[in-house]
Amino acid sequence: MGLRPNLLSRRSAGIASTSFALLLGAVTAGYVPAHAAPADGHHVAGHAESAECAPVDAHAKVKARPGGVNAHDPNHLTEAQVLARENELDELVHERMRRAGAAGLTSAAPASIAVPVAVHVIQENSTRAGGNIPDSMIYSQIDVLNQSFSGETGGAATAFTFRLQSINRVTNPSWYPIIKDSSAERSMKTSLRTGGMETLNVYLGDLSSGLLGWATFPERSLNDMDGVVVLSESLPGGTATNYNLGDTGTHEVGHWLNLYHTFQRGCRGSGDGVSDTPAEASPAYQCPTGRDTCSAPGLDPITNFMDYTYDSCMYEFTPGQASRMLTAWNVYRA
Repeated sequence: MGLRPNLLSRRSAGIASTSFALLLGAVTAGYVPAHAAPADGHHVAGHAESAECAPVDAHAKVKARPGGVNAHDPNHLTEAQVLARENELDELVHERMRRAGAAGLTSAAPASIAVPVAVHVIQENSTRAGGNIPDSMIYSQIDVLNQSFSGETGGAATAFTFRLQSINRVTNPSWYPIIKDSSAERSMKTSLRTGGMETLNVYLGDLSSGLLGWATFPERSLNDMDGVVVLSESLPGGTATNYNLGDTGTHEVGHWLNLYHTFQRGCRGSGDGVSDTPAEASPAYQCPTGRDTCSAPGLDPITNFMDYTYDSCMYEFTPGQASRMLTAWNVYRA
């Protein structure tokens, strides 16, 4: 598969559609409970990866989505972390099922969930080099989120739309660049975060360790650290070459809505917890053609927003991912 068309043409592609039902847990399409048998196309959990599972190319440019080869993506979890998260999700789903009863499980879900977005622009000074990006880039990023999550770019439609609620500009050199897991990051978020579990807080600025962004996964209760951090120059029109069409934002919001990377768990077990994303041994970089790193059916999902390819190559969520995000919203953020 070659490069996707440019931003304008790919954002006007035909709209894919999918239906949503408020069916939680094992009956939700695409959701694989922690205790379930592996989905078709993945190897049995606990077995060694197939010999066809190639290691990460140490010479590839990492999209993190890291920007440096040695950078560690904070959203790539250990097996223990994945198991803990999946067990918690499974527990919350069944709690919701017990509370809702049979009638509640057959209720139609809203056609659209409007997510309020609070954007915090972190600046070292008032110059563009110091993080002072124009509002137009932020408006374009919101447009990209809405196009990506609606399926307008060519993937499955999801239940989510995004509405810009506020733009907050803060000049504070002690928070710049934004450093993952630092006391400064905690100070920044605890000082600035607004809204409840349903509010997407986005922090923009220069980032540490060559990272393009990171996000929190949903939790049982509101955490002051909840939100998404994105390299400001990865927004549409930014200077991050190959990563400046806004898909870093889409990728990180996917994590915020409980999606893993497509290569989580590699060729093993239930992979990323979604039944319709083909197994993938390792991240895909740039725009590879015909990449197939696992013996299970299906080429690697290099066009998926949750891989590491160039923005010009990624354009889709799958129906299973759409369903997983809706399930997570209902049990964590609704």
